[in-house]
Amino acid sequence: MTQYLLSVIHAEGLPHLSEDEVQESFTSVDAFNHELLASGRWVFAGGLQPPSSATVVDAAGADVLITDGPFSEAKEQLGGFWIVEAADLDEALDIAKAGSAACRNPVEVRPFQAEPDQA
Repeated sequence: MTQYLLSVIHAEGLPHLSEDEVQESFTSVDAFNHELLASGRWVFAGGLQPPSSATVVDAAGADVLITDGPFSEAKEQLGGFWIVEAADLDEALDIAKAGSAACRNPVEVRPFQAEPDQA
C-alpha cells in the first residue's frame, strides 16, 4: 500500500458557504472520516487555521528569518489534509472524490516518496 496526501484547497473567490452549509460540510467530513477509519485506509488528517495564522521559519541561510503570514502569496492555500493508504492512484483518486464532495473543496492527490528500503 502507498500513502497519499490528499490536500484540501481553499481558494479565494470561491462562493462562501452559509453557516448551515458549513455545518453540513462538517457533518459530511465527519462521516467520511469514519468511513476511512472503518476501511483501514486512514493514517492521519487535520484541518488548518486560516493562512493568516501561519508563521514561516527560514533557516536555509546564515541567518534565521521568521515572518508572519503564509509563505506563498497565492490565491489558493492548503486548508486541511488527509493521509491515506491506497493500493494505487486510482483508489486514492476515488477516496479524494468522496473527500472533495464531503468538504466541498478541491482536493489534490500526491503520493509520498518511497522509503529507501521500499524503493
